[in-house]
Amino acid sequence: MSDTEIPLKPLWVLVNGKVHEDDVEPRLLLSDYLRHTLGLTGTHVGCEHGVCGACTVMVDGDSVRSCLMLAIRANGCEVRTVESMGTIDALSPLQEAFREHHGLQCGFCTPGMLASCADALQKYPLDSDEEIRDVLSGNLCRCTGYQGIVEAVRVCVTGRNALRDAAGSQKISKDDTP
Repeated sequence: MSDTEIPLKPLWVLVNGKVHEDDVEPRLLLSDYLRHTLGLTGTHVGCEHGVCGACTVMVDGDSVRSCLMLAIRANGCEVRTVESMGTIDALSPLQEAFREHHGLQCGFCTPGMLASCADALQKYPLDSDEEIRDVLSGNLCRCTGYQGIVEAVRVCVTGRNALRDAAGSQKISKDDTP
C-alpha cells in the first residue's frame, strides 16, 4: 500500500430489502454508493450540500440527505430509496397521489420529495397545508409551485387518517383479549 492509498472499510447495509456487503473508501458518500456501486439512480444528486433534498433517502426509518452522509455511517442500517416505494405497474399510494395531482413535472426532485413525505406521513399529523409545506421546505422544486405536491400529501393524510379511524373503531371484546 502506498502512502496515498486509503484503506477500504467493510460495509454491510440492507438496501430496499437486499443485503449488500462491500469494501468502501471511508469518504464515499451514501448517494454515490447508492448510485454508482448499487446502480440505484433514483436517488438524485443536485446541490451536493444538503440544501435541495433531491438525494433524500430513508435510513432506519428517518429521512436523511444521502449527499451529506458517508456510506460507512450506514453500516448495519436499513436504507430505503425511491426504488422501494412501488413499480410502474403498482405505484405506492403516495406515488399515485403525486401522479393524480400533478405533483411532479421534470421529476428531478420527486425521489427526495417522496422520501421526505413518506417519512412525515409516518411521524406527523400534517393537519394543515402549512404543516405539509413545512415538511416540503427541505426539498426544492423549480417546476411545480408545490401546490400539486401539497394536494397529493393532503390526499394521503386523509387516507391515512381514515385507516386509523377504521382500525380504532373496531371494538375489542373481553373474549378477544389475551
